[in-house]
Amino acid sequence: MKVGVISDIHSNLYALNAVLADLKNRNADLIVCIGDLVGYATRPNEVIEILRREKILTIMGNYDEAIGNFKIICGCDYKDPKDAEKAAMSMHFTGQETTTKNKEYLRNLPKEATITFNNKTIRFVHGSTRIINEYLKEDSKEAKEVMSELVEDILVCGHTHIPYAKYYGEKLLVNAGSVGKPKTNRPDANYVIINIQNEDEISKKTSSVEVEIIEVPYDFEKTAREIEENEILPNDFARLIREGTKK
Repeated sequence: MKVGVISDIHSNLYALNAVLADLKNRNADLIVCIGDLVGYATRPNEVIEILRREKILTIMGNYDEAIGNFKIICGCDYKDPKDAEKAAMSMHFTGQETTTKNKEYLRNLPKEATITFNNKTIRFVHGSTRIINEYLKEDSKEAKEVMSELVEDILVCGHTHIPYAKYYGEKLLVNAGSVGKPKTNRPDANYVIINIQNEDEISKKTSSVEVEIIEVPYDFEKTAREIEENEILPNDFARLIREGTKK
């Protein structure tokens, strides 16, 4: 079973299209989106409508929760007031741009999902099992706490925009990275494929798990130019798209 997990699309239509095409070429059995469909870039409605049309299992991110419920803050932890100000501009534009129908869709997304494949149970969340906007950075205190309490075999999260896979004892934590706003110091979109295979096809008692972090090139200049041409979004968002950086 090959499960493709995408996260943090952030209204980046061109990155999403490239990633979905890549997933099709890799013959993923299932695609799961773990939130933050909207924010930052210019195409929230198109992103939402693609996920709806393709019937992709999607859970709610903090941006989705905010836009769906007409909130003016996204719930991210901004240390720099300038970053908070830019995020407010993003919220303002996205709130205006997103249709009423699509706000309703965001508002009704589930906050988590749990699926079992080949004797392995995977729990999908956006931030963490505790709160939608908690950052589970690799080797962080928060990650260790959450994984120590995890009942399932695998926890998959997003929110940090940095993909990784790490075992905490026998439990596996996977971060799906970011399709639309990566923070890997590269502009390419990224996502993960989790491949769960039965080691013993007769007994079906044991299974192996492999995680592949995939980067997909796309026309990020097109996204950046659309941001620069927008009258509300800050031009600095275009730089972040081009550089694939946090700041």
